[in-house]
Amino acid sequence: MRLILTALIFLGGLFFLVTGIGFLVDPVSSAQQFGIEAIHSTGLAAIRADMTAFFVVAAVCMMTGAWFRNGTILLVPAALFGIALLGRTISVFADGTIEGFWMPMLVEATCVIVLLIASRVLPHRG
Repeated sequence: MRLILTALIFLGGLFFLVTGIGFLVDPVSSAQQFGIEAIHSTGLAAIRADMTAFFVVAAVCMMTGAWFRNGTILLVPAALFGIALLGRTISVFADGTIEGFWMPMLVEATCVIVLLIASRVLPHRG
């Protein structure tokens, strides 16, 4: 079970790393895939900085936690994706939904569950 969890987390980390680099290199098209649009350079800078930070930090923590079998560091991306899921849930009630709204929520919920399970299964190191 540990091998499967660590492989899933490491591969997920690679996916999120590529996603984060995409926001750094090409924020316009990456943002459009998330339904985000910047109206001027300040918005582009925010997309480039914030989305890159979110995905790269999550990815590095996932890959490091999987590689070194460290359950403690996996709590960081679990928290990031958990807060993102909370924000999307609030948006469902505050703003309504569109077609396909559930897919990012499913990804985030799956990440939170897998990461929390792995954080319990893998050893905790300081």
